[in-house]
Amino acid sequence: MSRKKLPRFEHNRESPLVLEPGKEIYETIKGNWRDRYFLNSNPLVLEIGCGRGEYTVGLARHYPELNFIGIDRKGDRIAQGSKQALNEGLTNVAFLRTDVFKLLDFFGKEEVNEIWITFPDPQPRISQVKNRLTDPRYLALYREILTHEGILHLKTDHDDFFDFSVQTLPANGFNDLITTHDLYRSDMNHLHLGIKTKYEEIFTRKGFSIKYLKCKKAGY
Repeated sequence: MSRKKLPRFEHNRESPLVLEPGKEIYETIKGNWRDRYFLNSNPLVLEIGCGRGEYTVGLARHYPELNFIGIDRKGDRIAQGSKQALNEGLTNVAFLRTDVFKLLDFFGKEEVNEIWITFPDPQPRISQVKNRLTDPRYLALYREILTHEGILHLKTDHDDFFDFSVQTLPANGFNDLITTHDLYRSDMNHLHLGIKTKYEEIFTRKGFSIKYLKCKKAGY
């Protein structure tokens, strides 16, 4: 274990913003985010695979009337987002340390209003497609926890992954897709709010266009 990770793990143990194994609230938070953590009735927004939490913190900064939860399995990553949120005094932020496939252990049916997926691993090999975060098995989890007409956002630089997602979402319970293959040159440019993840910074410097989509959970 690197020396940098040790203080980050220690931060997570002490931080009120980090929910991880060993904390009592970690086992009892499902269905209770508003009552037990945020202490308000505001909408819940998740960032799946939040990494260092740039988007989670950035959105929380812009929308104090919403509650934001960054989810990642890597504790050393979310520690960085937690530190930033604490430094800024943000009270509408939480970080949950878990794997995406365990979402139903932490969120009740229709408890979540929006989900952001920002620059996930595109899993480019054919054998990896089932691991894409817009694969049908993950979309089923999102549908379970999203409210009626809950919103899903996706940002990526990867053409194949984006096209895969555009095809998969309507076939798995999401509709009203709005898409662009070049966010910063489109009329949806304002949606990025100046927030960029580490990987987005790298990709844009290399000249890659940023793809974005927004859709809703379809009703039945």
